[in-house]
Amino acid sequence: MNKKVILVGHFGVGKTSLVQQFVYSKFSEKYLTTIGVKIDKKVVQFDGYQMTLLIWDIAGETEQSSVSKSYMLGSHGIIYVFDLSRPSTYENIAEQIAHLKGLLPNAQLQILGNKKDLISDEELASITKSIGIPFKTTSAKTGDYVEEAFIDLSKAML
Repeated sequence: MNKKVILVGHFGVGKTSLVQQFVYSKFSEKYLTTIGVKIDKKVVQFDGYQMTLLIWDIAGETEQSSVSKSYMLGSHGIIYVFDLSRPSTYENIAEQIAHLKGLLPNAQLQILGNKKDLISDEELASITKSIGIPFKTTSAKTGDYVEEAFIDLSKAML
């Protein structure tokens, strides 16, 4: 079975790095801006199931309403990524998530705070309290929770 997954969030939060880590087990310190959308594919296996993920890495925008709706159409899953080390990427997260849920009410949603390797446990506790929305933490650099994030979303889409 094929499932379309979109990665959305501000520019520079690590969406492309998460995809590179998940699909190719690679990380690069070089920042490359995504123009439009980049599509990758990976087959995942879990609990006796096999699923092909078509992963759409969408160019970062500060407001999700700026993202072309045509990129989002037909999505089964959404990964919303923010940068734990940049408060501006999660200051209005509730509104961004509400917008995405309004556009894609049947899509499964995973919220990821990326760049966990750049903050302390105390900073993470403070961010978690201030956001007030459940999220998982990842590090595209170390690979921490990257594979699990995509597998968890795959299970939810089943």
